[in-house]
Amino acid sequence: MSGNPVFPGWYADPEGIIFGKKYWIYPTFSAPYNQQVFMDAFSSSDLVNWTKHSRIIDTTSIKWAKRAMWAPAIIEKGGKYYLFFGANDIQSDKELGGIGVAVADNPAGPFRDHLGKPLIDRFHNGAQPIDQFVFKDKDGQYYMIYGGWRHCNIAKLKDDFTGFVPFDDGTTFKEITPKNYVEGPFMFIRNGKYYFMWSEGGWTGPNYSVAYAMADSPFGPFERVGKILQQDPKVATGAGHHSVIQVPGKDQWYIVYHRRPLTETDGNHRETCIDQLNFDEKGFIKPVQITVEGVKRNRLR
Repeated sequence: MSGNPVFPGWYADPEGIIFGKKYWIYPTFSAPYNQQVFMDAFSSSDLVNWTKHSRIIDTTSIKWAKRAMWAPAIIEKGGKYYLFFGANDIQSDKELGGIGVAVADNPAGPFRDHLGKPLIDRFHNGAQPIDQFVFKDKDGQYYMIYGGWRHCNIAKLKDDFTGFVPFDDGTTFKEITPKNYVEGPFMFIRNGKYYFMWSEGGWTGPNYSVAYAMADSPFGPFERVGKILQQDPKVATGAGHHSVIQVPGKDQWYIVYHRRPLTETDGNHRETCIDQLNFDEKGFIKPVQITVEGVKRNRLR
């Protein structure tokens, strides 16, 4: 079994993904914002044994980022790896920061700044430019889904990830905020349905959690179905800000998320965990049982 947490250290907001024959997790280094100036990654061939890749990116390579680098999202395209991140925790359009993108030839980095400036550095539709997820649709189009402060936007990325392509109606950022949305969006497709997931509650509190909706399009409308990940006072609190991994070619799914040990009260003391994600016969997500044991060894073929 993997055990939870899956690797030691304070890490949050994990993005789980498969590259080749390896599972990868890209988390936030969970520390006070002024110390949160780099990111590590972790890889495994079996979900049990994890290798740490230290400082795959830091603020020396992203000149405009000064603090609070967090919530990475990553994709591979054309043999390159593109890492999207939030930085500086901007509170208004007057501050420098927002969502950036870096690129590398290897999933372990080192990542270099792709633009030399943020990709999104403004508030659109009230959404703080943080917590970006990059979603590849069935037709090959890449979208960025992002936003804090209880607003979520979707935007169509250019092929080279240097900016955005306006929609047919002339807008660039479409709001798709579902009920109770706070932050941490994630999307996947299963059996033709679009599953849209997000975090609710406050990230420092015990009630941080994940809810979801389903639709026939990445634009919704997304009607909230309910919570599927939350604290278990016998195991851990503050279970949220997650991602989902599907084993290639199989209807086998994992949820990767962070939570806070029962012994900890410091908001930054979060650890990364994996549990199974299951569906009922109608396609609804079953509530996740958070565990200490984690998941069984599963080597990628």
